[in-house]
Order: sequence, then structure tokens, then C-alpha cells
Amino acid sequence: MSATPSATPAPESPAPYGGAAPASAGPPARWRTVHLQRAKDEGRRFAMLTAYDAMTAALFDEAGVEVLLVGDSVGNTVLGHPSTLPVTLDEMVLFSTAVVRGATRALVVADLPFGSYEASPQQAVAAGVRLMKEAGVAAVKMEGDERFAEHVAALTAAGVPVMAHIGFTPQSEHVLGGYRVQGRGEGAVERMTASARALEEAGAFAVLMEMVPSDVAAAVDASVRVPTVGIGAGPGTTGQVLVWQDMLGLREGRMPRFVKQYAQLHAVMGDAVRAFRADVLEGSFPAPEHGFEG
Repeated sequence: MSATPSATPAPESPAPYGGAAPASAGPPARWRTVHLQRAKDEGRRFAMLTAYDAMTAALFDEAGVEVLLVGDSVGNTVLGHPSTLPVTLDEMVLFSTAVVRGATRALVVADLPFGSYEASPQQAVAAGVRLMKEAGVAAVKMEGDERFAEHVAALTAAGVPVMAHIGFTPQSEHVLGGYRVQGRGEGAVERMTASARALEEAGAFAVLMEMVPSDVAAAVDASVRVPTVGIGAGPGTTGQVLVWQDMLGLREGRMPRFVKQYAQLHAVMGDAVRAFRADVLEGSFPAPEHGFEG
């Protein structure tokens, strides 16, 4: 799939009920699932970043990021858990609400956390409805292969758009034997393609693939009509997503192979905090200009 940067989706403009929005050049006023599909159809790509609060959501939104993911990675990046498993639906509602308040243009997608959907399609619908009704997200993301097609169908029928998530699924790390690349070995393309197609047929508007060999992900993208999103899945997907703390270098330590760091915020923020502390200890802050006169 080749990118065509010069092509842009038609804008979305308000229109009265029964009327058509006028067509003009430029990006949409608000990104929706139809615009992601249009990107796939026209051979364009889109960017996706995680967000967990209003301030960073507003920054990413202003920078033009098309999709913001309120990931259950909030468990690692914000709440300090060793995995995503402890994250609750109540917590996802809280963080999703903040992101929705900060974003005016991006499509906001929220993860269904572990334990909120697996038991039945009805449980999945209840969780998805909460995230849309209480937090205001536009869609949810759900981990799982074709065995969860019934859940996707039920959510879609209830009016909850679903981004499917296959390949490495962090909520299943104990079943998968840890953080391991998926989709390798004989028949891998057929297995991954079958999963993606089943989820597409069930109503998923997109399929995210995590830690999948590049050739397998490209084959899956070519086999489905809906857009695909990659994280550690090579360049052949329609969209790419990263955890923002990894991408901007806020988190230190060993990075996954698929992460590209565009800044080193950990160093920048550390230097600033040390400078603040030094000013306080030596008495140079606050200076006269930082105070008020009586």
C-alpha cells in the first residue's frame, strides 16, 4: 500500500437533518470511522497515539493526530501497575472522559479492560455502552481473535463501533507465555487472515495488529477491506500507533523494538525539576517578579 500525502478526506460540516453537508477540500472537522475507511480506500495513512488526560489529548489533537486511544496501558504508564490487567472499567471511564474533554477533532477510542467483556456479548455491550454514554468516546477497542466475533457483532448492533485487536494481546500475556511475537510459523498468514476477516464480517471498523511479522501484517491488510493499525507490525498497515510516553521518551529503560523515540522528555523534565529545586534551596525562587505587593 502506498501513501498519497496530497490526498485528504472531505471535511465534515454541520448540516440540517435531511440535508447534505457541502463538499470542500480539507480534513474533517471531526474524525469518524468513515474517514479512516476512506483513508484505506484511497491508499492514505493515519496516526494514532495513546492519551490519558485532557492536556495531552488537546496537544495531540492540535498536532493533527487522527485517532487518540485511551489505552488500558494507563495501568502501566499512569497507575504504576506491572501490567494492564488490574485496570478497571470505572478507571477507563474516568480517563476516557478526560481525553474526550481535551479532543475536539480526533476520533477517541477506548480500550475495554480485562474482565469487562470476556464473559459474554452482553457483558461486552454493557461495558461499551458505559464508555460511550458516560465518557463520550466514539468507539471501543477489544482484544481477541475470531472467538470474539459474536461480541463484536453484539457491540456493533448496539451502536458501539469496535476496533478489533489481534496478534499479541497484552491482556492474554499469561496465556501467550509473555510478551512474544505472534503470527509466526507455518500457516501464520492463513490464521491471522481468518481472524481478521471474521472480525471484519462481525462488524469491526478496523483491525489492530500488535507484534506481528511485517509480511504477515501486510498480507492481512491486503485481505480485509477495513483499515488496519499496526504496533510492531511493520509499515504495511493503514495506521500506526504508539504509547506516547514511549514515543516522546518520557519512559526510560529498554524500549520495545518497534518504538521510535521522537524526543527525550525524561531528560528535559529531569533537568527542569533539578533547576527548580536548586533555585528554591538557594533562595533565588521566587524572585520579586513572582510575588505580589501589598
